[in-house]
Amino acid sequence: MKRQSVYFVAPRRVELRIEDLPEPATGEARLKAICSAISTGTELMLYKGEAPAALAVDATLPALTGTLAYPLKYGYSMIGRVEGLGSGVEASWQGRLAFAFNPHETAFNARVEDLIPLPADCAEKDGAFLPAMETAVNLVLDGEPRLGERVAVLGQGLIGLLTTALLARHPLGTLVTLDRYGARRELSVSMGAQAAFDPGDVTKAKESLGERGADLVYELTGNPEALNQALDLVGEQGRVVVGSWYGERRAAINLGERFHRGRVKLISSQVSHIEPALRGRWDRQRRFEVAWTLLNEIKPSGLATGEFAFDKAAEAYELLAKDPQANLTFLLTYP
Repeated sequence: MKRQSVYFVAPRRVELRIEDLPEPATGEARLKAICSAISTGTELMLYKGEAPAALAVDATLPALTGTLAYPLKYGYSMIGRVEGLGSGVEASWQGRLAFAFNPHETAFNARVEDLIPLPADCAEKDGAFLPAMETAVNLVLDGEPRLGERVAVLGQGLIGLLTTALLARHPLGTLVTLDRYGARRELSVSMGAQAAFDPGDVTKAKESLGERGADLVYELTGNPEALNQALDLVGEQGRVVVGSWYGERRAAINLGERFHRGRVKLISSQVSHIEPALRGRWDRQRRFEVAWTLLNEIKPSGLATGEFAFDKAAEAYELLAKDPQANLTFLLTYP
């Protein structure tokens, strides 16, 4: 059979390509795509041409092979329905809804052990945000927010907003956020932040955090220069969790006297792995279980600015890159 796939072919250019899709092999299922979420982190970086071309796409995900060089398929937030089974696959899989770490395309084959069945109480469009919620769960686990702490989150894109929503469930002393877009600051307050500030007026954020500064700061803007602001906001012996991936972007970071004498801890948070001390009890299955529960509570599909038909994917990427203030993220829907 034939399928259509979104390909990144050059900076700010995507196109649909028709491909042959073989019958599912032994242990595989064939799924028809229902909806997929666009990542405004790595995926938008690819669209803009800011990703390192020589870097492997993701060795942990079978559907994402090769490097980040053009042309390539990308995406990892797919909900599909099983419509075909390879040999050795239980008949109970037929017709099931499942999540897959798969690029944007109308149909695909996947090993059943790589599929995550969609819980009966989870809406399809919310399920497409499973990777974003898993990322937020990892960020909170890596930051280890404590009772009464003063916490700041830089960046209120999708990941920043979900992280804010999870932090708001903790008994913190203060939770403030910073983002340059007014619409995102409003969303941030609705997700549980006590206050949201423009990073251009950092004085107010500092006042809200008190003389000692923040105990914990999350840098989630995707802009390496924002790390300097995170270091400016954190207090002595505080923690800065860097959840951003900067790709090819570079910035001069001030690791001078205040950082050195203040014994500030920089923590790299990455979704494929978690702090070694937690891995024994917080394996990926457990983190997914928590993420599914939170998806039902927060319903992140409501944060999507809108939906685009799959064949209009190029318009979705263009809008996300052109006007991030008005467009937080989009869902692609399939015929």
